[in-house]
Amino acid sequence: MEITPKVKTSRTLQGLRSSLYLAVSSLLLLPFASPAHAQDWVRTGSNLGVEKIRMAAADFKPNSSDPQTPVLKATFDNTLYNDLANAGIFDMVSKSLAPAVTPATPAEVSLAQWSGAPANAAMLALGSLAVQGGKLNVNGYLVDVKEAGAPAIVGKQYGEVATQDNARLIAHKFADEIILRLGGGVNGIAETKIYYVSSRSGVKEIWAMDYDGQGEHPVTHLGEVSLSPHVSPDNSRVAFASLGRSGWTIRMYSLVLGRMVSFPSPGGTTISPAWSADGAHLAFSSNRSGDPEIWVSDANGGSAHRVTTFRGPDVSPCWNPKTNNQMAWVSGRTGLPQIYTMEADGANVQRLTDGGYATSPSWSPSGQFLVFAWDRKYGPGAPGSQDIYLMDIASKRWVQLTHDAGRNDFPSWAPDGRHIVFERQMGRQSEIWTMLTDGTQQHALTHDGNNTMPGWSWK
Repeated sequence: MEITPKVKTSRTLQGLRSSLYLAVSSLLLLPFASPAHAQDWVRTGSNLGVEKIRMAAADFKPNSSDPQTPVLKATFDNTLYNDLANAGIFDMVSKSLAPAVTPATPAEVSLAQWSGAPANAAMLALGSLAVQGGKLNVNGYLVDVKEAGAPAIVGKQYGEVATQDNARLIAHKFADEIILRLGGGVNGIAETKIYYVSSRSGVKEIWAMDYDGQGEHPVTHLGEVSLSPHVSPDNSRVAFASLGRSGWTIRMYSLVLGRMVSFPSPGGTTISPAWSADGAHLAFSSNRSGDPEIWVSDANGGSAHRVTTFRGPDVSPCWNPKTNNQMAWVSGRTGLPQIYTMEADGANVQRLTDGGYATSPSWSPSGQFLVFAWDRKYGPGAPGSQDIYLMDIASKRWVQLTHDAGRNDFPSWAPDGRHIVFERQMGRQSEIWTMLTDGTQQHALTHDGNNTMPGWSWK
């Protein structure tokens, strides 16, 4: 049974969907249900925590008369506020409730103004910004406004060439420093990238953007359909599947060199590449042995060996980034596709889902959770929809994160464990969306063209 990605659907697994049974007499549902307070264990396990910190971000004080200062300050202020608001661990003080002051240093902060009503802040980010000699200089601080006389929690200085991009970059760096200090030692994601497939140039190419949807740009210019981008853990290469003259095969793009680099064809129809957590191996699906199976090679494509042997299509592998010795994947060996886990050598196969149509697994950085796309009531005439679900692997408890808003697919974890990016199709339009791991704060990142199959960078 061969799986061939279809150009018009932007679904790598569409061939799997069409080649499996289209009807079943009954669908078995999981014997466990989503608990009433599922959000509590999800928030605790995904670094979101239970209570949010009340955070204020003062507009930074301008310290120069250079004409670039107001514009770059506005970009910096907006980016910093949005980064903190997107973090998932802060209850942000609205700009309309903040005192009408711009303290440049902790000594200039009126603690009573910020800690009292209406702001009621616990923490305050503040600082100054200046453009001098074509260079953007920023001094940033984080203070506890509930504790008089306490030293600044964070004090950082930044200097870059005075551009809009660098104003955003400095804001990202400062936001990530604050998130690291207040978020349990977990690095922020403001400097991460999302890689995805876009057809806005007329053919599906690999694109990239900042974590917040800014800075969209094409990565490849192959003029041929490319799918399933996955960036290496060191952010040096992007592996993806591409439809060339010899069919579907794995291709490799170097982010360091800015060009395609050699990667030997594993043979057969080869799709859905996935990096191991140490960057030493690449897992993928190939039908070179006659049946689509999961294979593993080294990072350069050598020493390829098969790790699944059951009849039925096996696709979409992903590694456990915590252990680096387990994989989850999709298998149609029992009929409709289901999510399975196994050791990296193919041993200890475990089935996680039991019923419906489950695809596109992604493993959390902690190794505790999987997210995947699941149509739990798939079948002729069934009123089901495809949504994103999160499952605790040990207990097999699950929670539904999206609810009947189009077709949702291809979830991918952010490296902080607090965010998930995914594809949402509404009608004929597909866009990239993001949300917190408890399903809240859902919003679109792309708004132009059809954009699919997102993958978050590791850092």
